[in-house]
Amino acid sequence: MKILHTEASCGWGGQEIRILEESRGLIERGHEVSVACPAHARMAAEAARFGVPVTTLPIEFKTIAGFRALRRHLAEARPDVVNTHSSADSWLVALACATLSAAPAIVRTRHISAPVSGNVANRWLYRQARGVATTGESLRRHLLDTLGLDPERITSVPTGIDPRRVAPADKAAAKAALGLNPRQRHVGIVATLRSWKGHLFLLDAFAQLQRPDVQLLIVGEGPMREPITEKIAALGLGDRVTLAGQRTDPERWLQALDIFCLPSYANEGVPQAILQAMLCALPIVTTPVGAILEAVSDNSSALVVAPQDADALAAAIGRLLDDPDLAAALGAAARRRASADFSRDTMLDRMEALFRQATSS
Repeated sequence: MKILHTEASCGWGGQEIRILEESRGLIERGHEVSVACPAHARMAAEAARFGVPVTTLPIEFKTIAGFRALRRHLAEARPDVVNTHSSADSWLVALACATLSAAPAIVRTRHISAPVSGNVANRWLYRQARGVATTGESLRRHLLDTLGLDPERITSVPTGIDPRRVAPADKAAAKAALGLNPRQRHVGIVATLRSWKGHLFLLDAFAQLQRPDVQLLIVGEGPMREPITEKIAALGLGDRVTLAGQRTDPERWLQALDIFCLPSYANEGVPQAILQAMLCALPIVTTPVGAILEAVSDNSSALVVAPQDADALAAAIGRLLDDPDLAAALGAAARRRASADFSRDTMLDRMEALFRQATSS
């Protein structure tokens, strides 16, 4: 198949990485896959690293110029299917395809759990798609309940991770390779620095621990960097917290952690960072937000606390620090679950089937 992904977002996080990793996987399977995004989007610069061809178009916003550029590209490239991902590009694709005599099939992927309005416009937009993928079953149920979509055309396809690339490693060696003290324990989060990821609550929780032998690692970049930096200073945690910035090798940082935290309070599907931490056999502290509980279970493969509750978060982290047997058992169970249900090949199989169904209907 000839597949085109469109992405209006100029940011960089799990959604954009999912698009490029999925594209790379389907290219490896013999499909012709490319991406269209704004010229100043981070994805435009990162696509080459994934081996994915990219075309830059002015599709960040719903404009006449964007509509014309996208319509022209669709007419010239003639993909079999176009997979849209954000609001602006989904509208531009739907309108462009409505004006083309030989339009490609549309597939829409919904990545986040933010509520979708059930208004007439959204019902029309989603019904232009011959298939809809969500990154979790709870997101799928929300779209079914809100928009009245055909259940046969909407499927949950959580992001899959390659277990050959993301796996446990010798922790002391992993710490030393990153310049960390192997004799210290490290709690960490790997996530784009966005408000709803809960970094500020994690800092409040970490300040309560009063454990000088434990360090906090924050891996990622994003719009919340300044507030996070200010919070670290206000709490007097400058010598106990490392802001590692954006990394292209998150698995190396996960392998160095002793505990992984993702205290999100909004907008999650099944987060890639959770799955990567699971494959590294890390004990996890997280929240029941979005589709996270489709990946982990409280007291079975993670400790789950209420969102925006720094006290509960601190208590769960302290429990894992004090009980290494519990931490090891949760990590082992998490790795088994991720290996069985959230592999990269499973994701590619499901998306490939969805694209074939869309092009044959």
